[in-house]
Amino acid sequence: MSKNINPLLWLGLGIAGASYLLKQENREKVMKLCQTVKEKVVDFLCEKNPSACEDLLEKAGNPDPHDLGDTRMVGEGAMYAVDYYNEKEQQ
Repeated sequence: MSKNINPLLWLGLGIAGASYLLKQENREKVMKLCQTVKEKVVDFLCEKNPSACEDLLEKAGNPDPHDLGDTRMVGEGAMYAVDYYNEKEQQ
């Protein structure tokens, strides 16, 4: 019996959440709440490790071509689309 309750509980929560978000006013409240929580989390993490926040702000929008970790990540991301296209074309 308990195995049947868990999916029904999630379904009920999903329906309740969707019906709550139908109103524009409620969506705005949720968005403001998310922004507030995000700001508090960032502030908390920056208080714990200020150097990490400074590093992120320095790197944002200014990629260093000699930073091998970032370069590798960008290269892998670029190759994903090419590999996906080639795979679909070969089938």
